[in-house]
Amino acid sequence: MTNKRFLLKALGHGSGAHPAAARWAGRVVGAWLLTAALPVQAQQLLSLDSCRAMALRNNKQMEAAQLRQDVAKNIRKSMRTKYLPHISAVGTYQFTSEEISLLNNDQKTLLSNMGNSAVNGIQNYAQQIGADLVASGLPASLVQTIGTAVHTEAAPLETALASKLNGVGREIVDAFHTDTRHVWAGSIMAVQPVFMGGSIVAMNKMATLGERLAENTTEAKRQNVIYTVDQTYWQVVSLKHKKKLAESYLAVVKKLDGDVQKMIKEGVATRSDGLSVSVKVNEAEMAVQKVNDGLVLSKMLLCQMIGLPMSEQVTLADEDKDDLGALTLAPQANVEQALENRPELKMLDNTVAIAKQGTNLLRAGYYPQLALTGGYVVSNPSLQNGFERKFRGFWNVGVLLRIPLWNWGDVMYKVRASKSAAAIVNLQREEAREKIELQVNQVAFKVEEANKRLAMAEASVKKADENLHTANVGFAEGVVTPTIVMEAQTAWLQAKSQKIDAEIAVKMSQVDLQKALGSLQ
Repeated sequence: MTNKRFLLKALGHGSGAHPAAARWAGRVVGAWLLTAALPVQAQQLLSLDSCRAMALRNNKQMEAAQLRQDVAKNIRKSMRTKYLPHISAVGTYQFTSEEISLLNNDQKTLLSNMGNSAVNGIQNYAQQIGADLVASGLPASLVQTIGTAVHTEAAPLETALASKLNGVGREIVDAFHTDTRHVWAGSIMAVQPVFMGGSIVAMNKMATLGERLAENTTEAKRQNVIYTVDQTYWQVVSLKHKKKLAESYLAVVKKLDGDVQKMIKEGVATRSDGLSVSVKVNEAEMAVQKVNDGLVLSKMLLCQMIGLPMSEQVTLADEDKDDLGALTLAPQANVEQALENRPELKMLDNTVAIAKQGTNLLRAGYYPQLALTGGYVVSNPSLQNGFERKFRGFWNVGVLLRIPLWNWGDVMYKVRASKSAAAIVNLQREEAREKIELQVNQVAFKVEEANKRLAMAEASVKKADENLHTANVGFAEGVVTPTIVMEAQTAWLQAKSQKIDAEIAVKMSQVDLQKALGSLQ
């Protein structure tokens, strides 16, 4: 429901007045009456342009739209960074309950007893030599005497050799001791995309289109705010002129009532004539009250739109003008201009383009991806100089290639779905173009109709003025009854009211045409 219809229903104009709206209107009018009892504040003079500017600053949807523009702008900047190398640092620590062992237990035992094994081998070799000498014919006693002498002389050397070799074996075992229960590692890695299947290009185009979409959305909301403010502004102006008209009509009817009462006293008019005029006075007073209440509510609505307190006393630049200056302009059904300028159509164009880029983004899953890598890796334990419990690192460069081979048609199905979605948006755009063409022609027709209505209303006002003047002269001369005068006054009131409505209709039809053409500034 438009603001005008809501106010009219709240005030009881027409049928179907909503009870909740009527109660709200009563509370608002009561609050205004209390405010009116306070000392009169300076009236703030507002023009249509100032109301528009204040509404644009105060409107929360406009503020949200501008914030969405900032979001889209930052997303676009973020997408630009996808072309550049990304550098990241990673650090890790890991504790394990068991360490990695490069030697098994048998190997550890063998290495730790390497000296004993060597001495035993030497002794076994000496015994084999003695047996060979005995077999060659030497006396066994001589061989035994020589063996005992050699063993006695070599015993200290064997003991030293066994001890030395056992120590070397234990050192080897200790050298292979890893103690990998505590592992630290870190790396700095740089990745430079070379070819990502066109996904980065598609994302950047989508981000740019998203920014344009946000801009066009803001423009559409701006025009809607201006249009709503214009409606409310001219509604206030219309009600103010109708208030003046109602007050003027009330004064005329009261004068007639006074004249009729004098005629009743003189006996030249009946009591029925007096009652008829009194009823008109009451109707005029009620009309003044209703239009005054409507004016208060409309000004409150305008104050809320432009960010002023509802109790603020404001005066509009056009409300006290005797002539609204409604210039009749030739309607221009410029469909091409509308298709080029309408932000709603631009938004659909942006949406269609985004959908196409979304398809390209999904299609990138068909292609290989290539990137260059480079970085520095450090770890503890390290293996550059054997196994050491030290932090050591090394530089590295490489090439990363990813080639999709089989995904069970996943990418194909996604591309098909994206194409269908893009086709839906394209159909919506074509439908919107047709509706805009229809709307432009309809609004141009309404402009022409409003111009004709204004011309007829001005002609009616001239005739009503002449008719009222004739009735008043005839009444003064006693040749016209009060009923004829009241009919002339009613006709004059209707003609004046229709002229005000026609002037406002011309103003709003021109605003409608500008909005339809996308040129509402």
